[in-house]
Amino acid sequence: MGVAAAAATLTLTAVGAPAAAAAQPPPAATPPPAGAPAVVPSVETFTPSSGQPWKPGQAAGNGSGTRVVIDSNSAGLADEGKLLAQELGLRYGGSAPAGTGDIRLALSPKGSGPAESYKIVVDGNGVTITGPDEAGVFYGTRTVKQAVRTTGSMAAGTTQDAPAKPQRGLNLDIARKYFTPGWIEDRLREMADLKLNQLGLHVSDDQGLGIETKQPEYRKMLPAQYLTQDELAQIVKLAAALHITVVPEFDSPGHLGALLKAFPDFQLEDANGRPVQGAIDISKNGAGAVVDGLVKEFLPLFPGDAWHLGGDEYQALVRSNPEAAFPGLAAAAVAQYGPNAKIKDLATGWLNARAATVASAGKQPKAWNDGFYAGTVVQADPAIEVEYWTGKEIGARPPQQYLADGRKVVNLNDAYLYYVLGQPNQFTYPTGQAIHEQWTPSVLRGTAPVPNAAQYQDQLLGGRLAVWGDDAKAQTEEEVAAGIRMPLAALAQKVWSSGPPPQAWGDFRGMVDQASPGSTSPSGPVSGASTAP
Repeated sequence: MGVAAAAATLTLTAVGAPAAAAAQPPPAATPPPAGAPAVVPSVETFTPSSGQPWKPGQAAGNGSGTRVVIDSNSAGLADEGKLLAQELGLRYGGSAPAGTGDIRLALSPKGSGPAESYKIVVDGNGVTITGPDEAGVFYGTRTVKQAVRTTGSMAAGTTQDAPAKPQRGLNLDIARKYFTPGWIEDRLREMADLKLNQLGLHVSDDQGLGIETKQPEYRKMLPAQYLTQDELAQIVKLAAALHITVVPEFDSPGHLGALLKAFPDFQLEDANGRPVQGAIDISKNGAGAVVDGLVKEFLPLFPGDAWHLGGDEYQALVRSNPEAAFPGLAAAAVAQYGPNAKIKDLATGWLNARAATVASAGKQPKAWNDGFYAGTVVQADPAIEVEYWTGKEIGARPPQQYLADGRKVVNLNDAYLYYVLGQPNQFTYPTGQAIHEQWTPSVLRGTAPVPNAAQYQDQLLGGRLAVWGDDAKAQTEEEVAAGIRMPLAALAQKVWSSGPPPQAWGDFRGMVDQASPGSTSPSGPVSGASTAP
């Protein structure tokens, strides 16, 4: 994740859009078939057919103008139908029979296609959007919506589409920078149009707790501004309606400065009695319970199926000789795991215990790659997904080692996907062009794909763009929204489609402008259009 804590102990190399990567030419674009929907991300296949394009509002055989209707056996699609009708200025017809020119939404049989896939048929009857699940049909409505914005119509033919990767999204650091609920909700709508399905929230850090706690003993963690639990509930509700899972990150055993203000007895100290910034003493009885006490309060607030444990930048393990610097931790490791155990074994045991807490509530545990250690007596639970962000940790292992171990990995490569406010420690704001031309989910570390990437595609689960609040005042939330707009669109293209983008960067950027929220016609203005790269 962010590198503020580690800056004093790690030597960081330059990140951002590296010069070495810039020398690599982007893959050649293969133009989409004539008539294919002009959308971001691009569709997988389009087969044209004879017939006239469909346009919203054209004369309809039902005598009442174009409507959006749902199949009688697809009542769960009512929200999707109402939303599309509102966005296109059409009537919502409920489960009335479809007439000529209508948009019809329907669930296809389970197993008729991959999860989140959809099919759009445009013919003389109108538009039919089907998919094996509600998310797939919803993404089909996003394609229709964007196509109307970019070209004003849908060409006659069949579109079939499915995501290349199951995890696609945005990370927000709400512990160190306050984002208003309305701003977060706007990002959710932006994400939904891009077919992104995960919003990660970095909830706790040294600076504070970004979401209200009701427990008096934890309220010392709260900064001046934070999301209330009621505000969070509305965000989670909107996310669910847009088929986006909200994934919280409660980081430990590092980045716990705010919690340690409330529970100072658990502060880690080195051999000289000096407190270590943000680090909890994982050898102390009750330390795990203190962290789990907060996590258990928040578990019901996040109904999604994933939970981020953090695990990164534990400062006891960035010293050159951890056992000499922290003899108490070293002794506890030996006592718990045997004579060959080290502090990294104690940290691995901590990670496994936190994973067990959230797994018992039905959550898929995740952790940053520098929370996994090589050469340990204790092995990290194999079910924990790796969120890969850096290759600069002490004892760094090449990312393919995680894959070779059979772990599933999500890509948050700090060289391309880290939007660190204030650009500290040689970070530079990522650009959409660099992501569009150079990055793929296989580029986990630096600028090159992992060796033999083709054999690991099922383990490479996708990627997220990450906004970190290292210097919270460096940008307003409006500036953040403008700055991440093109990088987020470029990421969406790369995690939805497996091949090279069908447009060169300039054409892609122009299409994003046309398809953005606020544009009402191919020639109409784009509200809030950004000049950010």
